[in-house]
Amino acid sequence: MQEFEDLVRQFERFQEGVRVVDDPGDRYAGMGPEIAALEVSASSPDRGVTVVAGPNGAVKAIRFTERAMALGPEALGATALGVLQQAVAAAARQQAEIVQRYVGDDLPVLEQVLQTQAEVFGTTVDQLRPEPRHDDQERDDPEDGGERPVLRGDQW
Repeated sequence: MQEFEDLVRQFERFQEGVRVVDDPGDRYAGMGPEIAALEVSASSPDRGVTVVAGPNGAVKAIRFTERAMALGPEALGATALGVLQQAVAAAARQQAEIVQRYVGDDLPVLEQVLQTQAEVFGTTVDQLRPEPRHDDQERDDPEDGGERPVLRGDQW
C-alpha cells in the first residue's frame, strides 16, 4: 500500500511539473509586452523620409525633411510609400522573431514571414534574414541620425 501511495505522489508531482511547462499563460507571458514595445524606423536613402512602425503594421510616425519636401508631390509620394513598406515589413519580421522565440520550433513563423516578404519584395530570404540582435544593442535614435534603411534602395 505504501508503494502505491508513493507512486501516486510521484505521479502527482510529475503532472504538476508538466502543467507548469505546458501552461501557455506562463510560456507566452512575456510575448505581449515585447510585441507592444516593438518599434522600427526606416529611412529613404537620402534620409529625407522616415517612417516609424510598430506591431501589426501600425504606423507611429512619418517625418519629412526639407530635402524630401523639395522632391515634388509624385516623387515624395513614391518615396514615402517605399519607406512605409520598408518599416512595416521590418516590424513584421521583428514581430515574427519575437513570436518564434516563444513558440520555438513548433511553428515556422519567422520563415513564413521571410518567404512571403522575399516574394513580395523580389529578393531572397537570406537578404531579409535578421542579423543576430544583442540585448545590449542600442535602438536607433531618430534624433541622433542613427536611422538606417531596412532594405537597400534597389529593393523597394
